[in-house]
Amino acid sequence: MTKRLLSAYSSEIAALAGAELKQAILASEGRIIVGETVVTAAPLLAGVSNAEVMRAFAADMVILNEYDVNTRFVSGLENCSNPIAYLKELTSMPLGINLEPVDAQVGCASAMEAMGTVPGPEELRMMSDLITLPPGRQVSRETLQAAEKQGADFICLTGNPGTGVSNSSLKAAVKLAKQYFSGLVFVGKMHAAGLAEKVVDEQAVLDFVDAGADVILLPAAGTVPGVGEAELTALVRKIKAKGALTMAVVGTSQESADAQTIREIALANKRCGFDIHHLGDGSFGRMPDPENLLTLSLAIRGKRHTYFRMSQSLRR
Repeated sequence: MTKRLLSAYSSEIAALAGAELKQAILASEGRIIVGETVVTAAPLLAGVSNAEVMRAFAADMVILNEYDVNTRFVSGLENCSNPIAYLKELTSMPLGINLEPVDAQVGCASAMEAMGTVPGPEELRMMSDLITLPPGRQVSRETLQAAEKQGADFICLTGNPGTGVSNSSLKAAVKLAKQYFSGLVFVGKMHAAGLAEKVVDEQAVLDFVDAGADVILLPAAGTVPGVGEAELTALVRKIKAKGALTMAVVGTSQESADAQTIREIALANKRCGFDIHHLGDGSFGRMPDPENLLTLSLAIRGKRHTYFRMSQSLRR
């Protein structure tokens, strides 16, 4: 029987992988926290990685954003040959990276529009400038295999602002990831990623599950305009009925908002039924405000489990 991630010791967490990690999250009943950090920015505190700070403030899992599997660069760990493995050793947390399935048709549509010719379909039109990503940050067989080799516990298929990641490309990426990566596959949008398409598309989300996704990302209640509790609650139920988990994501810089805002978002997402609560990388040091991680933890699981995570020795 897998122990719930909420109350697992460091040695137990290190042994969790794939389906066992998924079950450990499910068994925690909506009380798991994921923090995200941009690895290309200087860390919040000199001499300490952002992953360590987030662990100290009660995060259970970490996502490395803008991590390039080819360069393996993490600011502050420039001399480390495998930052993923090293950060897992430092924090004893499941660790994942973002990989972005840029839709090739988006680039064509944007180029046509720039030249004043017939624009692409409305859902492929960019609302902002298209950002070009290096190969090591995009989804491919090679990057998935590299992530596996470097020790990532999960892959987060999503799109940063202006990258042109579509729901269609996300679905194709899930199928590819299930072929070449044995860890958990997270997928979904935190925001529009620069595209004019709907952020929360029910059919697209359910297609992700059917394609094999383990965890579906949905914007947290109160973060994306027009996405409310009623819609999210209904969709979360449908996703979980199909066997996938759900993660409420805050990717709209509200990870640096005041504590009351974080509490309201946290409790709204509990009411919606989310399994995982995420705070993004939009604050100082390109990670969530540490105090907001603590506020989120206290709101969704109280002092007992918060202090357990914060004070537990990595040697246990």
